[in-house]
Amino acid sequence: MMTAQYDSCIQACSNCAVACDTCAASCLREDDVKMMARCVQLDMDCADMCRMAAALMARQSDFAKQFCALCAQVCRACGEECGKHDADHCRKCAQACLACAQECERMAA
Repeated sequence: MMTAQYDSCIQACSNCAVACDTCAASCLREDDVKMMARCVQLDMDCADMCRMAAALMARQSDFAKQFCALCAQVCRACGEECGKHDADHCRKCAQACLACAQECERMAA
């Protein structure tokens, strides 16, 4: 596979990782941090998964497709959790997560 085939998914993963990092940091500054614990946990998991998926695709790993399938699951879970919160950073993160999930699902197909 050529790296160009991965470009849109790599970009979505990179965008999602940044959105998740931003969301986690912002959630930790919320008044009720305990209420945001699940969001922060999923943000961190999702950001790590997205960075790894992007790296695997960039180097055309034999495991990229399988990893993208798992990454999509984590992105959906994170997007659903972030979607439960009204904060702007959570809404932006949810959008990035769902967009990344779609790209990763397309890549894994």
